[in-house]
Amino acid sequence: MKYRIGFMMVMALLLACQSKKKIPDVSGIVVKLQTERFEKDFFSIDTLQMDTALQHLRKLHPGFTEDFLFNILATSSDSAENDSRLFIRSYRDMYLASQQKLKDFTVVEAAVKKGLQFVKYYFPGYRLPERLITFIGPINSYGNIITPNALAVGLQVYLGKDYPLYLSSQGQQMYPTFISRRFEPEYIPVNCMKNIIDDIYPDQTMGKPLVEQMVEAGKRQYVLDKLLPETADTLKTGYTKQQLDGCYASEKNIWSFFLQNDMLYSTDPNLSRDYMNDAPNTQALGESSPGNIGQFVGTQIVNRWMEKQKDISLEALLHTPAKKIFEEARYKPR
Repeated sequence: MKYRIGFMMVMALLLACQSKKKIPDVSGIVVKLQTERFEKDFFSIDTLQMDTALQHLRKLHPGFTEDFLFNILATSSDSAENDSRLFIRSYRDMYLASQQKLKDFTVVEAAVKKGLQFVKYYFPGYRLPERLITFIGPINSYGNIITPNALAVGLQVYLGKDYPLYLSSQGQQMYPTFISRRFEPEYIPVNCMKNIIDDIYPDQTMGKPLVEQMVEAGKRQYVLDKLLPETADTLKTGYTKQQLDGCYASEKNIWSFFLQNDMLYSTDPNLSRDYMNDAPNTQALGESSPGNIGQFVGTQIVNRWMEKQKDISLEALLHTPAKKIFEEARYKPR
């Protein structure tokens, strides 16, 4: 009995080592990433001299200042000074909370930079963003933006799930708990990498059968896992640990549900809404199931297909038709 336990421990260690070896060493890949705390400069401007202050801001943050004023604040040239002044006054408390919550931003920066090293490894022709810009925008505005040379992160949606505004009636109307529970800083690298994947491979699910939409989501999830191999699956999927464990435990039942209800080839947009969109749960599968459960099914199909491939690149995976992947995977839960 002792021998068996010892043997199993050795095997576990060997498997763990093999698993680690599968993660490429990207430490030698040079990534130039400059972090710019735009919100610090914006909230420190002299509101009594807005014209001079905004001109100085433009010099400090060329390009993004215009994006912030006209696309994020949605102001105009005529009202930029007044709107900025009002925004600073209204959002100062949130700004102060962000500086406390993300006092040590180096952890987030390091995770994003590591993700970019994997992007360069798997997609060598992709032009990496060279700036990581943080800002505070309106609560109902962008949380993550990608520009030709930057990743921009709206800290107004990363103040921690217990931030009072999120829990208020106003906050819950915009961001119910199943969404705001993910308003934690550790989701920043995940959402940055999702933006890059979308930039590399724009969404192509419009009008496709449900199973192909699932596979398309699975492709993105597979790539995300490769770009952030050491990040928790709960962060990458957006599911809670209980939901994710439940998906694996009920994988056969979930797949049988789609087969028995003849859903796979349906192009009904209502099905896409029910099984491919974020939600507190998937109603037909019970309260404990996650929303967007099609992502889980699609990821399992892609995993099965990739097991059968030899030396296929992630870029090739993304450009392989979803229908081909589904048919060749011959997916059947184990």
